Amino acid sequence: MKKRMLYIVLFLILIMIIGYFCNEGAVDTDFAHKNIGPSFYYPFGTDWMGRNLFFRTLRGLSISLFIGIIASSISAFIALFIGMTAVFGGKKADAIVTWMIDFMMGLPHLLLLIVLSMAVGRELKGVILSIALTHWTSFARLIRSELFQLKEKNYIKIAEKLGKGKVYIFQKHMLVHLLPQFIVGWVLLFPHAILHESSMTFLGFGLSSEQPAIGILLSESMQYLVTGRWWPAVFPGLFLVIIVLLLYCLGKDLQKYISQK
Repeated sequence: MKKRMLYIVLFLILIMIIGYFCNEGAVDTDFAHKNIGPSFYYPFGTDWMGRNLFFRTLRGLSISLFIGIIASSISAFIALFIGMTAVFGGKKADAIVTWMIDFMMGLPHLLLLIVLSMAVGRELKGVILSIALTHWTSFARLIRSELFQLKEKNYIKIAEKLGKGKVYIFQKHMLVHLLPQFIVGWVLLFPHAILHESSMTFLGFGLSSEQPAIGILLSESMQYLVTGRWWPAVFPGLFLVIIVLLLYCLGKDLQKYISQK
């Protein structure tokens, strides 16, 4: 299990590194070689402008992984702060937090993402912030529940009676138990962040068309499917699914590994 997790992490890091250096190749146009199917020189074929889809797919995946890392990290720390507020802020704070979570979860998720992305200016900043500000709800509920259970432990009650402060109790007695669940939850936010980034971009509300993002590639490929040019849609879509499944497996393996400790 540990080897599989290591291989997945190394593969994702490799995709990000290679994708970073594919930026120039992803935007180079060659109209003399447009709409070429998969071949030895062009493994994923070329698009309607003669751009190499192999380089564009790798670059798009690296962008998605970068967005996933930043957005899921922000969202995870928002969830942690919200959960701590509910537990240490008293009954009124807990009631407000519970209402906020229920309210956010009751809103149409994709619509909320689009509205927030448009409000903060779309592009990379808008996509990251919209994902980060909408993906904390379920994780915050989990952290809140975990902290409430820890708060009922005898050693926590003894520490409170000894006059220890809330910050001290959290750092010394709760954080060590919460950290494994926090890491697993953070990793499991990745696939959701990547899928929603691609969905927003596909619908035209995410990254600009100048970026070789996976959503852009899939959106551009739709008009060529009816003409039999399947490769602009199949390869980017297939690798997006593979990346999402690998992240999901990484989170589940990490969860099983921690539970065995």
